[in-house]
Amino acid sequence: MRVTAVIPAYNEETRLPRVLEAVRGSSLVDEVIVVSDGSLDGTYEVARRFDGVRALQLPQNLGKGGAMHAGACQTDSPVLVFLDADLIGLTSDHVDRLVEPVCEGKADMTLGVFRGGRRATDLAQKLFPFVSGQRAIRRELFLAVPNVQYARFGVETQITRWAQRQRWRVQYVPLHGVTHPMKEEKLGRLRGTVARLRMYADIARILLDGRTPKTARRLFRLRHK
Repeated sequence: MRVTAVIPAYNEETRLPRVLEAVRGSSLVDEVIVVSDGSLDGTYEVARRFDGVRALQLPQNLGKGGAMHAGACQTDSPVLVFLDADLIGLTSDHVDRLVEPVCEGKADMTLGVFRGGRRATDLAQKLFPFVSGQRAIRRELFLAVPNVQYARFGVETQITRWAQRQRWRVQYVPLHGVTHPMKEEKLGRLRGTVARLRMYADIARILLDGRTPKTARRLFRLRHK
């Protein structure tokens, strides 16, 4: 089964290369697409420099859900694996273990859960594994998730809620030694806290009603005109 890795990225020029090295070494990934989500740094240019990597530059920031959807629409591979662009400790073996159950028909979706990377991120994923950004999924199922392109940071919660409703077969895959920087470390305390609160707001909105506000849908359409 052909597999495409989709990596949504916003201002990740310094962290993206180590993720791309791991993904390109995967024995099961056939194609890699980096979606620079309106980045203001050199994320797009960095992705373009890697052999075998397709880089897509969105003119404006659509949020994580919009970037993931844009990447999925650029391929016809039956299996997608989504990975964050700022991962630390990711290896090709991690990627293969995420993808394998879906390719073999044993799962409709896998969720990667951090283990042994660092205490803060391990704890967060023990408490809230459904928000993991590391997951493999059948492309047709991903594209069928309602409002997935509008969900911004609530995208993982949106996918997981839909998976539960549709009774997908889901497997959790431990990602030993993998972690990522906290938002406060990347953006500074003030900007990082604001970004974290926005992320929590997106997740809470999905958990409360599972819908996307009309304003978000209008904004998405305007940005794609």
